[in-house]
Amino acid sequence: MPNHKSAEKRDRQRDKRRLRNRLVVGRMRTAVKKARTALEQNAPERDKLLKSAVSLIDKAVTKGALKRNTASRYISRLVKRAGQPNA
Repeated sequence: MPNHKSAEKRDRQRDKRRLRNRLVVGRMRTAVKKARTALEQNAPERDKLLKSAVSLIDKAVTKGALKRNTASRYISRLVKRAGQPNA
């Protein structure tokens, strides 16, 4: 329990950011998983799912939920997987 008003405010801010980051990262992970599955199964909508996953990864960076290098690594692995047949 915070003892100062400023500490109470920091608690509120931390909770807001945590919830926002969880939503953003959760949405991103779902998109990455769908794209990865589509790539493995060579589904017809794989390019569309890959593009949306990359977009959501970039949005997570913009919102501060992910670091740039982490996002770059995710994107690199996805695109690499997309380029390899039967990978």
